Amino acid sequence: MLRKGIQKVFSKGDNHLSPFCILALCVLLFVACEPKTEKIGAVYNGPIEIVNDLVVKYSEQGKMKVYVKTPKSFTYQNETRVFPDSVNISFFDSLGTVVTTLRSDSGRYDRNADVYIVKGHVRVVKLQDHQILTTTELNWSPGTRKVFTDKKLTIRNTQTPEVTYATGMDAEQDFSRIKLRKMTGTVVSEGF
Repeated sequence: MLRKGIQKVFSKGDNHLSPFCILALCVLLFVACEPKTEKIGAVYNGPIEIVNDLVVKYSEQGKMKVYVKTPKSFTYQNETRVFPDSVNISFFDSLGTVVTTLRSDSGRYDRNADVYIVKGHVRVVKLQDHQILTTTELNWSPGTRKVFTDKKLTIRNTQTPEVTYATGMDAEQDFSRIKLRKMTGTVVSEGF
């Protein structure tokens, strides 16, 4: 019976396959030999977590040291956090009193470096010293409890006509001590 079926595949009296059968066998062999590849979609690089009205409290030995508030936070796969809107930070002294406030246009937390970075119009107000520091970027390391930048900055005294210009700064996290890296000038305004 199988032999009769095979004989039907061959043309009348000759020992050749019909063109239709050759084409069908080629297609079957081609499909069977094609490597199986898994189709992979696009890699997702967006945030894995979105938080609205984020508040971060940083304390030492049970005492509030830093209070961070921002309208939105995005956390990514590498644990970096991005704060696309304004960032408001309050720094406290050992008695729990706010001694310095900071406001910036945006910020981020780099988990690998363990550093918070604020950018844009950064404005730091030292309440007790009546000073306002402005710059374009500041970094805060919770591990070292230091604030630093290599950007240009201005420090204005609100009770005197003195304005100090510098590039780069290192400070304690509450801005109680500030060390300017390169002072570029001090101006005393006469119109005070």
